[in-house]
Amino acid sequence: MSALAGEIAVVTGAAQGIGEACARALADAGARVAVTSWDRERAVAMADALGGAAAGHAGFALDIKDTASVDRAAAAIAEELGIPTILVNCAGINKIGPAELFTDEDWERVLDVNLTGTFRCCRAFGLLMLAAGKGSIVNIGSIAGAVTALPGRAPYAASKAGVVGLTRVLAIEWAARGVRVNAVLPGPVLTPLVQRAIDDGILDVDEISSRTPAGRIAEPSDIAGAVVMLCTAGANFVTGQSLTVDGGYTMFGAAHAATKIPGMQADA
Repeated sequence: MSALAGEIAVVTGAAQGIGEACARALADAGARVAVTSWDRERAVAMADALGGAAAGHAGFALDIKDTASVDRAAAAIAEELGIPTILVNCAGINKIGPAELFTDEDWERVLDVNLTGTFRCCRAFGLLMLAAGKGSIVNIGSIAGAVTALPGRAPYAASKAGVVGLTRVLAIEWAARGVRVNAVLPGPVLTPLVQRAIDDGILDVDEISSRTPAGRIAEPSDIAGAVVMLCTAGANFVTGQSLTVDGGYTMFGAAHAATKIPGMQADA
């Protein structure tokens, strides 16, 4: 029997990167997946790629910056697929640069998507899970927000540190009501966003790989595997935890030298 047979999983930001990998891994483990994205067409296309309605999957529009959109998606998913038992919050953005040059708008946009957006989804889907007395939420954080400091990522690191704090509070509030809440903290992952940074010369993938004991940068599927593990019955007494998934990167020493931020050179 599949590890997640009978489960209904919601994945935000599921049209690409870690979100797409999580949607595929959850489907492979037997869950019916509600694929969500701000772009409904991309969400539907991803659900179809998983097997579509015949396999129990469906795509939905969900803009994590908009409370009404999140609440509508929660209601639509519950009506079409049933009450979700799994939520994986993958949607997120980043902006890289010197801290002193970030505008209020830069800061607020990253925090709104990564932290407040995660809260909006936890609230909307958590209410459904609490009413049912069952659920597992996995929030995608980052080593940048809990384990190490990476230069050039002030709003991103702050948002992801907030995700860890939110995860812990929800875990202790909801544990006795049947809902577990954990976080996965990836190190560098070869997503389209990271590939763009590599192409732009901001990240040196060879340097990162050389400083990772596993000898390579992570693939999105590496993160998805940890997410699935936290959603299975084998983890039913695990809550409030932040699982670092980085191939040993932070244990060995974060590759600050691999990040080249224009305008952040030390004074001569």
